[in-house]
Amino acid sequence: MASRTACFGSARPLTTRVCRRSLVTRASAGSARPQRKRPEYIPNRIDDPNYVRVFDTTLRDGEQSPGATLTSKEKMEIAKQLQKLGVDVIEAGFPIASPDDFEAVRSIAMEVGNNVDADGYVPAICGLSRSREADLERAWDAVRHARHPRVHVFLATSPIHMEHKLRMTPDQVIRQAVESVKHLRSLGCKDIEFSPEDATRSHPTFLYEVLAEVIKAGATTLNIPDTTGWSLPHEFQGLITDLRANVPGANDVIFSTHCQNDLGLSTANSLAGAMGGARQVECTINGIGERAGNASLEEIVMAIALRGERQLGGLWTGINPVHIAVTSKMVCDYSGMPVQPHKAIVGANAFAHESGIHQDGMLKSRDTYEIMTPESIGLARASGVGLVLGKHSGRHALSTRLAELGYGDLPAERVAELFRRFKDLADKKKDIADEDLLALVQDGVHQPEAVWALGDLQVVCGSMGLPTATVKLIGPDGLPRVAAGMGTGPVDAAYKAIDSLVRVPARLVDYSMNGVTEGIEALAVTRVVIRPAGDPAAAGQRTDCRGGQTTRAFSGTGAHEDVVVSSARAYISALNRMIPYVSAQAAAAAADAGSPAAAAARAVAV
Repeated sequence: MASRTACFGSARPLTTRVCRRSLVTRASAGSARPQRKRPEYIPNRIDDPNYVRVFDTTLRDGEQSPGATLTSKEKMEIAKQLQKLGVDVIEAGFPIASPDDFEAVRSIAMEVGNNVDADGYVPAICGLSRSREADLERAWDAVRHARHPRVHVFLATSPIHMEHKLRMTPDQVIRQAVESVKHLRSLGCKDIEFSPEDATRSHPTFLYEVLAEVIKAGATTLNIPDTTGWSLPHEFQGLITDLRANVPGANDVIFSTHCQNDLGLSTANSLAGAMGGARQVECTINGIGERAGNASLEEIVMAIALRGERQLGGLWTGINPVHIAVTSKMVCDYSGMPVQPHKAIVGANAFAHESGIHQDGMLKSRDTYEIMTPESIGLARASGVGLVLGKHSGRHALSTRLAELGYGDLPAERVAELFRRFKDLADKKKDIADEDLLALVQDGVHQPEAVWALGDLQVVCGSMGLPTATVKLIGPDGLPRVAAGMGTGPVDAAYKAIDSLVRVPARLVDYSMNGVTEGIEALAVTRVVIRPAGDPAAAGQRTDCRGGQTTRAFSGTGAHEDVVVSSARAYISALNRMIPYVSAQAAAAAADAGSPAAAAARAVAV
């Protein structure tokens, strides 16, 4: 059996070690907000000098991870979960990237950005922009409906970026940065974040000059990015300290950190920046992001929660950590980016103990080897009433365990479908582990809206003939369609049969399979990544924040006790993500092509 999945909650069986059986659970409504009241949101100042704003960029920088494409619906659900978590700012996307990205940011700004709770808390909604008027206007138009709208504009300041990428002089960079901030002000934006890209490899004196000018132009937050993960913690703390001491007007703005993880120091650098006086930290759930990823929200938040009072000068955040686990699981499932088992805070082994010495200590006192409780981040031990789920278990027992795992508010039809699949699995497997239930939930709940659905699948394969698959799919019109395909193996044959029915060209980029538990009866979880192929490929193009064009990738997951069925479900899941996006892009391109402006542009080109 293939290696076990690294997604949160899928730890190995616990028969040979002491492990506080910990799986995702949601907080009760009564614990939804931290007891300490966060300061009122004012763009350029924080009345409590020890409060650190948490700026989450999972939906923007995190989505730049290869294969981590999110649909608009998934972005909205993650944004709502981030509000439950209590983040101060949600960077919802890069609006100029595509019409779909723009609509996703605008929808989040209108819904999540106006959902004020009883304590007056509502997250600021931010859109990223390059220092171009069209980008700035698009970003502002996407976020302006939020109660606290913010635009984040960036421009590189390091010699290597100015010479080779921008091909601009330092004076030109200063002028463009100032004009960008002034243009946002003229649009009505009063919450402006400016980032000097590659700040840690920029000349300090030039940084002083650039930042002083954008403060005068109206910037309210200065974000200092360690774009390549180059800095060491003491260097980064010193940089923040020096900027606050030498930039005119520094007392009138908030300093922020954005640390990449290329040397594995993003969390350490973020905390060092906070010690140097930064009062905003930019981070992502599970640390996802470009290359080696970003600073991990859960690591920063729990470090401040555990050590902030005594070792970090009294620093604190407004995050309610009991929502960390379910947020991590949601991002893992939707993005298709697995969490490594030994990942701090949210890894499957974070609260597991296999060493005999450690087991002995844990049996005597949990404090011997655990510095936080699993409950503090939203984990719960296995059922206290000793429920063992199997083929004789009923719907009530399943619903009870689902609620303990954090899924007590599922719609009745979802529970009914999960119960049907649970009974099918229980007929083939004696005991159903919590990991099995989470895999079924991932396959049934954290999935895109179905355009195509798998009906039946039959394969014939072996060493005596060409592998053949017969597939029945339920189409968008609800009617069944059947096709057969031949391939190099049973999975390839099934995928070719599916392609012949769907008729939307796709290129398989990545394929992986993991066993949820040990043993021949283990449930298989498959993950695939696809990209548009052929003519629709152009419709999958998007502009990235560096100005390049990339083809979006779409991930899908599937779970089943049969590895071929699991593979087919994952492929169809990815297609269900890709098809609406490609269709929307094609429709938008057709509309633009028929507009008077487009016609005039074509006439000029001719």
